[in-house]
Amino acid sequence: MITAQNVKNISYAVLGLGRSGLSAAIALRAGGAKILCLDDNIDNLKIAEDLGFTCTVADKINWNDIDVLLVSPGVPHHYPKPHIVVSEAIENGVAIDNDIGLFFRSVGSPNWEKFESIPKIVAVTGSNGKSTTSALIHHILQCENRPSQLAGNIGKGVFDLEPLTDGETVILELSSYQTEVANSLTPDVAVFTNFTPDHLERHGGLGGYYAAKKRLFISGCPDRSVIGVDEFEGQLLAQELADHTHDDRIIKVSVSRKITNLGWNVFANKGFLSEYRRGKQVASIDLRKCTALQGPHNHQNACAAYAAVRTLGVGPRSVEKALKSFRGLPHRSQLVTEIDGVVFINDSKATNVDSAIKALETFSKVHWICGGEQKENDISRLNNALANVKKAYVIGTDTAKFSSQISCEFEISNTMDKAVKNAFKDAKDGETILLSPAAASFDQYSSFEERGKAFEHEITKLTKY
Repeated sequence: MITAQNVKNISYAVLGLGRSGLSAAIALRAGGAKILCLDDNIDNLKIAEDLGFTCTVADKINWNDIDVLLVSPGVPHHYPKPHIVVSEAIENGVAIDNDIGLFFRSVGSPNWEKFESIPKIVAVTGSNGKSTTSALIHHILQCENRPSQLAGNIGKGVFDLEPLTDGETVILELSSYQTEVANSLTPDVAVFTNFTPDHLERHGGLGGYYAAKKRLFISGCPDRSVIGVDEFEGQLLAQELADHTHDDRIIKVSVSRKITNLGWNVFANKGFLSEYRRGKQVASIDLRKCTALQGPHNHQNACAAYAAVRTLGVGPRSVEKALKSFRGLPHRSQLVTEIDGVVFINDSKATNVDSAIKALETFSKVHWICGGEQKENDISRLNNALANVKKAYVIGTDTAKFSSQISCEFEISNTMDKAVKNAFKDAKDGETILLSPAAASFDQYSSFEERGKAFEHEITKLTKY
């Protein structure tokens, strides 16, 4: 556990007592802060009370007694409407922060003065691929026998990390919900995977979403920035950060074109990853041999992870060996099994259209299980990626709306069990059954993980027939 630093006798109200909020409260208490806990969920308040915290409800807060409001990622800060406690904090001039900001101010230790190599923090954000990129960086460092820990949206909460050791690296996966609020963002290396529309209601539109991502780079001033430049927003960010065209503090990443200018660039083309510096190629890796990293989206993840670890001094051949041994993450284009020549792929993490498009373009002869709680009113751009789809099986509460916007053969399955059973009945040897919903899971499941596990459970039933 990491203890919050420089918080003794400072009064914090902690709003949201999920994993990150409760972990932050424990770290604050260990650092000597005064803590008041709040949550809209009574069960969460009971857990906090059982741990010895003082809890209250929104209308009983004396704001004169509060110095800082610490908000959890799920709590609306600006749009579509700020939580009542956030609004009152703003009205009363109370500072607002989150666990990520507190972590960056607390992670350092007097012991670091004795280290031969100061610990590093790599922070990964972007619309898609954050988890796989973060896990890849962690995996590469582990293969090098370098001490590293994984936290944030993946792995542990940031205050549940062990105190950092000599030469250690922490890899943080950070969402826009986390970067938009944190008062302190100071990673050594920051990664921007890509940019596509997501969480637009929460951020008040595309501009607000981009601004939340951008804070990690503008506010944090990392030593190195790895920027995916296949979208305009990534190109803009790289241009804003660079002092000149060959500024090697910025590493541009692409899977849509070769980048061979005078800067530091990493790109994938026809299955090969290439690193160029000052107009010359310095390394190449055959990604076609990396079985868990198939498709352009995974090649993009590999390029971003490669660039990040190169800034930490890992050699190309070491990276290549680690990429080949990577086994992928659950629910992200995950190979589940093969039955009678039919391959089952669990891509439940594809909760938006752009994520699903990447999976649909990766696999051929697809029987596509899709649908759920639709995030976007217009999903018609999916149709540009349906050339490989033989049939869709639509589940969830928005089946009529979803199916009316896709231009392929479909059936309304409603539930996962029916979708898996019918897809398997229709599929032939050499074909793929792909769960890539392009929608959120909350209409039928508590999370995309639960939805993915339900898919896998239905597959086990097939083996019994």
